[in-house]
Amino acid sequence: MSDPIPAQISLPTSDPSYASENGQSQMATTKGSISDISQSFSPMQMTNFSADTQPPSGMTQNAPLPQNIKDTVSKARGPLAEGAKAQYSAAQDDFKGLANARQTPTTKTATGQQLTHYHSMFYSLLSWENPRATAIAFLANVLFIFAARYLNVIRYLFKILYFTLGVTGSAELAGKVLFSKGFTSQVRPKKYFVIPKDTLELVLDDVQELINFFVIEFQRVLFAENVGHTLTAFAASFSSYLLIKFVPLWGLSLIGTCILYLAPLIYINNKELIDMQVANASDVVSKQANQIKDIAGHHTSQATGTVKTYATEYTSKAQQYIGNARGRAGSPLDKAGSSTTSSSSNFPGSTTTGASYNTSDFPEAPKSNLSPTVNELSGSTQVHEPLIAN
Repeated sequence: MSDPIPAQISLPTSDPSYASENGQSQMATTKGSISDISQSFSPMQMTNFSADTQPPSGMTQNAPLPQNIKDTVSKARGPLAEGAKAQYSAAQDDFKGLANARQTPTTKTATGQQLTHYHSMFYSLLSWENPRATAIAFLANVLFIFAARYLNVIRYLFKILYFTLGVTGSAELAGKVLFSKGFTSQVRPKKYFVIPKDTLELVLDDVQELINFFVIEFQRVLFAENVGHTLTAFAASFSSYLLIKFVPLWGLSLIGTCILYLAPLIYINNKELIDMQVANASDVVSKQANQIKDIAGHHTSQATGTVKTYATEYTSKAQQYIGNARGRAGSPLDKAGSSTTSSSSNFPGSTTTGASYNTSDFPEAPKSNLSPTVNELSGSTQVHEPLIAN
């Protein structure tokens, strides 16, 4: 039970004469009465009074609240507010780190050309070095794909455009008709906005770097600067060729985006296991390749030996056949030489050994009228045909 409020409280009177004559004594009496009131209440009663009672209507609402109400509000909203604030600051730090990653790398291409700063930025983005920034970029890409699929973005852009132009034009026309001065012209800026030259040059340089990033990377993949990247691109393009028959373009874009962002994350979280499996697969493939190479070398050597054996055999047979043919039938020059030798050995005075011939053994050569007559050619016997009777 709380202590009762004192029944008698001496307050100053409102008589002016009394206040003027006894001013000092009345002020002392008032101070004593207030002190008696404060002492009559316990600390708990003062707390309950300040917490439960509403301020009078004449008091301002900006008066400081008691400490216990502030504590209650801070306890009710503290964890959520602090958590949101911490996540917001962490996301800001991640985006700053992603922006700071836009630096030209020291590595160069196989042709000695310098890479762009987008190589470093995209590597930092896809390797989840700044997880909140990468997650926000991934969600933004997914939402953009769904928006392009289910929302007619171009139609809404034209709708916003004609609505804005209609409002500004109607406001200007109505203002000129009613007040001889348009409303739109009243909010017109003193100077229209223009893009500064320095800003435009920076934007164009950045766009050039972005385009060169894609051009350089395509050529590096095309000319197999990194065989792994080329094979990965081949698998992606072949899979897209097969899926495009059944999956729409937006679905294929969604699948590619998910693989592009989530595959590095899966690899980072399971790096040791994946590296071990890849090493085992590489060992198995290398062993199989060496085994196939040895088998192919063995069979190749056997085939080479067999071919050499058959070639030697056929070469010897061909040489034997050629020698026999030369022995059976010599060349015409050899025949002419042998006949000349035999005929010259038969002439008188020849020193060759063999049978001797005399000049009487040969017929005498004609000395005149060497051309034969018709009768001689046709024969000495002439056949006379009978005359046809009249």
